[in-house]
Amino acid sequence: MNLQQLATFCAILNEGSMTAAAEKLFLTQPAVSQQIRNLEEELGVELLVRGVRHVKPTLHGQLLYEYAKKIMHLTKQAEVAIQSMKSEVKGKLVIGTLNSIGMYLVSPLVGLFLKTNSQITLSLEYGSGAEILEAMKRGELDVAIMPDVVKEYGGYADQYEEKTLFKDEVWLVVSARDAAVPSSIDVSGLVENPMVRLKQHFPAFESFLNKQLEQKNIKLNPVIETTNVGSLKRVIESGFGWGFLPAHSIRKQVTSGRLARVDVADLNYSFNVKFYTRKDSQAKAASEVLYRALQHNTAK
Repeated sequence: MNLQQLATFCAILNEGSMTAAAEKLFLTQPAVSQQIRNLEEELGVELLVRGVRHVKPTLHGQLLYEYAKKIMHLTKQAEVAIQSMKSEVKGKLVIGTLNSIGMYLVSPLVGLFLKTNSQITLSLEYGSGAEILEAMKRGELDVAIMPDVVKEYGGYADQYEEKTLFKDEVWLVVSARDAAVPSSIDVSGLVENPMVRLKQHFPAFESFLNKQLEQKNIKLNPVIETTNVGSLKRVIESGFGWGFLPAHSIRKQVTSGRLARVDVADLNYSFNVKFYTRKDSQAKAASEVLYRALQHNTAK
């Protein structure tokens, strides 16, 4: 058993399939499958239940998954600590991002980052995509962690350098409590269910969705709309609506069976989450450490 095998195993359960894990890890699907076979042979147990669309852990697999996550977290802690010592990080780092990215990707790393960087202070600013883009243009942020600002918001801040953190998707999710939930629908099926809307996060996706709806002469009237992903997740989990949310914010709930993903025909949407660093920032060393920590975390 080695770290690569554990990382691959975690990625499969995080992503829900071997195909998605292979894409996430930049490996071929046969390579991913072979790693899991080797791990199962070494441990002498089956770890995964392989379904048509998704894989789930066996009881042994769930136990290994819990330990593997802890091991990956400790590995991340060690890497961040070492990079921090090498970089002599200090000063103030101002970060701008969306609610979903901040809550589910950045916030979990803040405690670790501050623990290993005692000479730095963080300012984490949330806003809509348009608000963060304007703050970037004014040079108010050292770092912005955002969907591709060109594709999603039609703008660009040329005083920032950019790196791609990871590729993500927008998923339609519903409460897993509803036994009648279909595994897939077409766009016209959306109007038959109460919908919730995450606003001001992904305007390019909303434009894409609206074009599909207009072609079928359909208009959605959300029962609730907000910029807060957490609120929408609770509404959906309670069975009061269906909604499109970024996969990074709901993957755990889908994997654990609290939410169910519904495929929508001809409505596959992906986007790149990017790490923008202001070129004249005085906190470039801190920015680089944060980037590496996020890159390591999102690769799992």
